[in-house]
Amino acid sequence: MKFDLIIFDCDGVLVDSEPISNRVFADLINTLGAGVSYEESKNLFGGRSDNDCRIIVEDRIGRKIPDNLFDRFDELSFPAYEKELKPVKNIHDIIARLDKQNICVASNAPKKKIHKVLSLVDLDMKFGDHIYCSDDVKRPKPYPDLFLFAAESMKCDPDRCAVIEDSTHGARAGVAAGMTVFGYSERTDSEKLKAEGCITFDNMEQLIDLLGL
Repeated sequence: MKFDLIIFDCDGVLVDSEPISNRVFADLINTLGAGVSYEESKNLFGGRSDNDCRIIVEDRIGRKIPDNLFDRFDELSFPAYEKELKPVKNIHDIIARLDKQNICVASNAPKKKIHKVLSLVDLDMKFGDHIYCSDDVKRPKPYPDLFLFAAESMKCDPDRCAVIEDSTHGARAGVAAGMTVFGYSERTDSEKLKAEGCITFDNMEQLIDLLGL
Protein backbone atom coordinates (compact mmCIF):
# COMPACT_ATOMS: atom_id res chain seq x y z
CA MET A 1 0.00 0.00 0.00
CA LYS A 2 1.27 3.45 -0.90
CA PHE A 3 0.39 6.16 1.60
CA ASP A 4 -0.69 9.72 0.87
CA LEU A 5 0.75 11.06 4.14
CA ILE A 6 3.40 9.87 6.58
CA ILE A 7 2.99 11.28 10.09
CA PHE A 8 5.97 11.20 12.42
CA ASP A 9 5.92 11.48 16.16
CA CYS A 10 8.86 13.59 17.36
CA ASP A 11 10.48 12.40 20.59
CA GLY A 12 11.93 8.94 20.18
CA VAL A 13 11.16 8.80 16.45
CA LEU A 14 12.94 11.82 14.98
CA VAL A 15 15.11 12.83 17.94
CA ASP A 16 16.59 10.63 20.66
CA SER A 17 15.33 12.94 23.37
CA GLU A 18 13.51 10.57 25.70
CA PRO A 19 16.51 9.65 27.89
CA ILE A 20 17.32 13.33 28.40
CA SER A 21 13.73 14.40 29.01
CA ASN A 22 12.96 11.60 31.43
CA ARG A 23 16.13 12.17 33.42
CA VAL A 24 15.55 15.93 33.73
CA PHE A 25 11.84 15.57 34.51
CA ALA A 26 12.44 12.87 37.12
CA ASP A 27 15.05 15.03 38.85
CA LEU A 28 12.72 18.03 38.75
CA ILE A 29 9.62 16.36 40.16
CA ASN A 30 11.67 14.53 42.77
CA THR A 31 12.37 17.94 44.30
CA LEU A 32 8.60 17.99 44.94
CA GLY A 33 8.69 14.58 46.60
CA ALA A 34 7.57 12.43 43.67
CA GLY A 35 10.24 9.80 44.30
CA VAL A 36 10.46 8.41 40.75
CA SER A 37 13.35 6.61 39.11
CA TYR A 38 14.43 7.16 35.52
CA GLU A 39 12.73 3.94 34.39
CA GLU A 40 9.54 4.82 36.22
CA SER A 41 9.58 8.29 34.69
CA LYS A 42 9.84 6.76 31.23
CA ASN A 43 6.88 4.46 31.84
CA LEU A 44 4.74 7.14 33.49
CA PHE A 45 5.36 10.09 31.21
CA GLY A 46 6.66 8.83 27.86
CA GLY A 47 4.51 10.09 25.00
CA ARG A 48 2.13 12.04 27.23
CA SER A 49 1.07 15.69 27.00
CA ASP A 50 2.12 18.25 29.60
CA ASN A 51 -1.39 18.29 31.03
CA ASP A 52 -1.43 14.51 31.44
CA CYS A 53 1.98 14.69 33.13
CA ARG A 54 0.66 17.39 35.44
CA ILE A 55 -2.24 15.19 36.52
CA ILE A 56 0.05 12.20 37.17
CA VAL A 57 2.51 14.24 39.23
CA GLU A 58 -0.20 15.93 41.28
CA ASP A 59 -1.83 12.58 42.00
CA ARG A 60 1.53 11.20 43.07
CA ILE A 61 2.52 14.04 45.41
CA GLY A 62 -1.01 14.77 46.63
CA ARG A 63 -1.04 18.48 45.85
CA LYS A 64 -0.93 21.00 43.02
CA ILE A 65 2.37 21.45 41.26
CA PRO A 66 3.90 24.94 40.90
CA ASP A 67 2.48 26.93 37.99
CA ASN A 68 5.95 27.34 36.53
CA LEU A 69 6.94 23.66 36.64
CA PHE A 70 6.98 23.18 32.88
CA ASP A 71 8.74 26.50 32.31
CA ARG A 72 11.35 25.26 34.75
CA PHE A 73 11.53 21.97 32.85
CA ASP A 74 12.27 23.90 29.65
CA GLU A 75 14.96 25.91 31.42
CA LEU A 76 16.67 22.69 32.51
CA SER A 77 16.05 20.47 29.51
CA PHE A 78 16.85 22.85 26.65
CA PRO A 79 20.53 23.27 27.67
CA ALA A 80 20.73 19.49 28.09
CA TYR A 81 19.34 19.01 24.58
CA GLU A 82 21.92 21.45 23.23
CA LYS A 83 24.73 19.40 24.77
CA GLU A 84 23.47 15.85 24.32
CA LEU A 85 20.66 15.58 21.77
CA LYS A 86 21.16 13.39 18.72
CA PRO A 87 18.85 12.46 15.87
CA VAL A 88 17.44 8.96 15.88
CA LYS A 89 19.91 6.75 14.03
CA ASN A 90 19.39 6.76 10.24
CA ILE A 91 16.49 9.23 10.38
CA HIS A 92 18.22 11.81 8.16
CA ASP A 93 18.61 9.23 5.42
CA ILE A 94 14.98 8.16 5.78
CA ILE A 95 13.65 11.72 5.56
CA ALA A 96 15.85 12.39 2.53
CA ARG A 97 14.42 9.34 0.80
CA LEU A 98 10.89 10.60 1.50
CA ASP A 99 11.51 13.88 -0.31
CA LYS A 100 8.66 13.28 -2.76
CA GLN A 101 6.20 12.20 -0.03
CA ASN A 102 3.84 14.26 2.10
CA ILE A 103 5.25 14.19 5.63
CA CYS A 104 4.41 15.97 8.87
CA VAL A 105 5.00 15.84 12.61
CA ALA A 106 2.25 15.21 15.16
CA SER A 107 3.49 15.21 18.75
CA ASN A 108 2.06 15.63 22.23
CA ALA A 109 5.01 17.90 23.03
CA PRO A 110 4.52 21.68 23.01
CA LYS A 111 5.33 23.27 19.66
CA LYS A 112 8.13 25.32 21.24
CA LYS A 113 9.93 22.13 22.23
CA ILE A 114 9.30 20.42 18.88
CA HIS A 115 10.86 23.30 16.95
CA LYS A 116 13.77 23.43 19.39
CA VAL A 117 14.74 19.78 19.19
CA LEU A 118 14.22 19.52 15.43
CA SER A 119 16.38 22.57 14.84
CA LEU A 120 19.17 21.10 16.96
CA VAL A 121 19.39 18.06 14.71
CA ASP A 122 18.79 19.94 11.42
CA LEU A 123 15.36 18.46 10.78
CA ASP A 124 13.14 21.52 11.26
CA MET A 125 13.33 22.66 7.63
CA LYS A 126 12.30 19.20 6.43
CA PHE A 127 8.80 19.67 7.85
CA GLY A 128 8.27 23.42 7.42
CA ASP A 129 4.90 24.48 8.81
CA HIS A 130 3.61 20.92 8.90
CA ILE A 131 4.13 20.48 12.64
CA TYR A 132 1.11 19.72 14.82
CA CYS A 133 0.98 19.45 18.59
CA SER A 134 -1.39 18.84 21.49
CA ASP A 135 -2.24 22.55 21.64
CA ASP A 136 -4.02 22.14 18.29
CA VAL A 137 -6.70 19.81 19.69
CA LYS A 138 -8.81 19.42 22.82
CA ARG A 139 -7.74 15.84 23.43
CA PRO A 140 -4.11 14.79 22.88
CA LYS A 141 -2.87 11.25 22.34
CA PRO A 142 -3.98 8.56 23.21
CA TYR A 143 -7.11 10.04 21.63
CA PRO A 144 -7.09 10.12 17.81
CA ASP A 145 -7.81 13.86 17.55
CA LEU A 146 -4.26 15.04 16.87
CA PHE A 147 -3.65 12.57 14.05
CA LEU A 148 -7.04 13.34 12.53
CA PHE A 149 -6.27 17.06 12.74
CA ALA A 150 -2.94 16.49 10.99
CA ALA A 151 -4.61 14.46 8.23
CA GLU A 152 -7.30 17.09 7.75
CA SER A 153 -4.73 19.89 7.68
CA MET A 154 -2.74 17.98 5.05
CA LYS A 155 -5.95 17.17 3.12
CA CYS A 156 -5.48 13.41 3.36
CA ASP A 157 -7.91 10.64 4.26
CA PRO A 158 -7.01 8.90 7.55
CA ASP A 159 -7.05 5.46 5.97
CA ARG A 160 -4.37 6.64 3.54
CA CYS A 161 -2.05 7.79 6.35
CA ALA A 162 0.88 6.02 7.97
CA VAL A 163 1.91 6.90 11.52
CA ILE A 164 5.43 6.37 12.88
CA GLU A 165 5.27 6.08 16.67
CA ASP A 166 7.33 4.77 19.55
CA SER A 167 4.88 5.03 22.47
CA THR A 168 1.83 2.96 23.31
CA HIS A 169 -0.21 6.17 23.76
CA GLY A 170 0.69 7.33 20.28
CA ALA A 171 0.11 3.90 18.78
CA ARG A 172 -3.33 3.73 20.35
CA ALA A 173 -4.15 7.17 18.95
CA GLY A 174 -3.05 6.24 15.44
CA VAL A 175 -5.03 3.01 15.39
CA ALA A 176 -8.09 4.81 16.76
CA ALA A 177 -7.72 7.34 13.93
CA GLY A 178 -8.00 4.50 11.41
CA MET A 179 -4.40 4.84 10.26
CA THR A 180 -1.68 2.25 9.69
CA VAL A 181 0.76 2.50 12.61
CA PHE A 182 4.40 1.48 12.48
CA GLY A 183 5.85 1.10 15.97
CA TYR A 184 9.54 1.92 16.35
CA SER A 185 10.73 -0.40 19.10
CA GLU A 186 14.37 0.49 19.67
CA ARG A 187 13.56 1.87 23.14
CA THR A 188 10.02 0.51 23.54
CA ASP A 189 8.82 -3.04 24.21
CA SER A 190 7.75 -4.32 20.80
CA GLU A 191 5.14 -6.61 22.34
CA LYS A 192 3.42 -3.63 23.94
CA LEU A 193 3.37 -1.85 20.59
CA LYS A 194 2.04 -4.94 18.83
CA ALA A 195 -0.70 -5.18 21.45
CA GLU A 196 -1.83 -1.70 20.38
CA GLY A 197 -2.08 -2.83 16.76
CA CYS A 198 1.32 -1.73 15.43
CA ILE A 199 3.54 -3.18 12.78
CA THR A 200 6.82 -3.07 14.70
CA PHE A 201 10.41 -2.46 13.59
CA ASP A 202 13.61 -1.71 15.48
CA ASN A 203 15.80 -0.08 12.84
CA MET A 204 14.87 3.02 10.87
CA GLU A 205 16.49 1.50 7.78
CA GLN A 206 13.52 -0.90 7.65
CA LEU A 207 10.97 1.89 7.31
CA ILE A 208 11.20 2.50 3.56
CA ASP A 209 10.38 -1.13 2.80
CA LEU A 210 7.59 -1.16 5.39
CA LEU A 211 6.03 1.87 3.74
CA GLY A 212 6.15 0.12 0.38
CA LEU A 213 8.34 2.77 -1.22
